Amino acid sequence: MLKYINWDPIHKFILWKGFSIHIYSLMFFLSFLIGWYIMKYIYKIEKINQKYLDTLLVYTVLGTVIGARLGQIFFYDFSYFSDHWIEAFFPVKENYSKLGIIKGYEFIGYRGLSSHGATIGIILSIFFIVKKYLKSFFWICDRLCIVATLSAVFIRIGNFFNSEIVGIPCNSALPWSVKFLQMDTGYGEIVPRHPTQIYESIIYFFIFLFLCSLYRKKNIRNITGYISGIFFILLWSSRFLLEFMKEPQGYEIINMYSLNTGQWLSIPCIIFGIFIFYFSIKK
Repeated sequence: MLKYINWDPIHKFILWKGFSIHIYSLMFFLSFLIGWYIMKYIYKIEKINQKYLDTLLVYTVLGTVIGARLGQIFFYDFSYFSDHWIEAFFPVKENYSKLGIIKGYEFIGYRGLSSHGATIGIILSIFFIVKKYLKSFFWICDRLCIVATLSAVFIRIGNFFNSEIVGIPCNSALPWSVKFLQMDTGYGEIVPRHPTQIYESIIYFFIFLFLCSLYRKKNIRNITGYISGIFFILLWSSRFLLEFMKEPQGYEIINMYSLNTGQWLSIPCIIFGIFIFYFSIKK
């Protein structure tokens, strides 16, 4: 009988000598690629000019990466990055000699990214392009949140391969409990834990399917803000609850009343969703 899973995966694929791609980076790329095709399909059925699609992609990618990185820096690891600004803004890791002197940098990709920061970045990026679309802010959000939910599925799979954002210890008799053999020692002892990354991926995937089903109903997708409101309520409520099963992430700036930074940042997102949902129906 399987008691737990020993998780010791590869981190990257070596494409040719001297060049490789990290699985986390691959998941990030796939999320944008598949998202682009989904938005292309949406544009087609709604007869939106395809020329706007490239603009949306560029602004969304920039908003996601910049917002996610800044969110990680300021929400979770400011004490570390304040002494390592090169690592903060570039996808590298400092290599030190035995004397403690920096002898070079290793490319590792942007492994520290905040989903709350990405959300803020995407929202701000939409404000920059909304006039070009001749559509409302929430019209774009209603479509883009479907893609964002699927992207979250891929990102959490990437976290699983990196053995990061791990769950709290659990009973080893739980068949799907995982021993993250490559886990950062900062999380504590290597013992069977909840695979919270997989929990999130599964939940986000079902939210994605639900949002797709809502979008397919023309009378619902024409209610501006309706899908966005449900997205914010469902996704961030699930994130809030799952945080109870996770280990703390970095040096969190908020940790009080038994709630961590991820939960405190999720609360305004949930309230925002309720606000949007209420007024979309009322309007």
